[in-house]
Amino acid sequence: MSRGHCILSHGFESGPDATKVTALAEAAEALGFTTERPDYTDLDARSDISRVGDVPARLQRLVGLATRAAERGGPVVLAGSSLGAYVSATASLQVPTRALFLMVPPVKMGPMPGLDAAAVQTSVVHAWHDEIIPAMDVIEWARARSARLLLLDDSHRLSAHVDATARAFAELLETL
Repeated sequence: MSRGHCILSHGFESGPDATKVTALAEAAEALGFTTERPDYTDLDARSDISRVGDVPARLQRLVGLATRAAERGGPVVLAGSSLGAYVSATASLQVPTRALFLMVPPVKMGPMPGLDAAAVQTSVVHAWHDEIIPAMDVIEWARARSARLLLLDDSHRLSAHVDATARAFAELLETL
């Protein structure tokens, strides 16, 4: 029997088989959670919509998946990297979500609303040297929500800390 369902959303110009979301899926499955990794690559290719693809369509896709998962029962955990973190946090306001795991979340994103999320258990992983999203913005966002925050000596891709990121996700899941 599953302990819950994790939906893992990749970042812009990435994919469902990306290193980070794959590592998170493995960590979750080892703890008895089922996982799902939506593919947003078709939406990200819509560069005519904005420089980050079709964000409303990404959000709609995720909300649909999360709603179906919630209807099946068991806790739903939303996790994502960068744009995937943004849509995961935003979706948590629309569907029952037990916890959020946000990697390098964009606090501000052009004309889109600022990052907001449901008042659920939240863990954030960010990079001190993120060249896209300032660490201080994420620190303040996490502080205002009393979210768990792990800051790493890395850049936006967190490529030097995939294992540490997966461990942080496992630690969140173990508390559920």
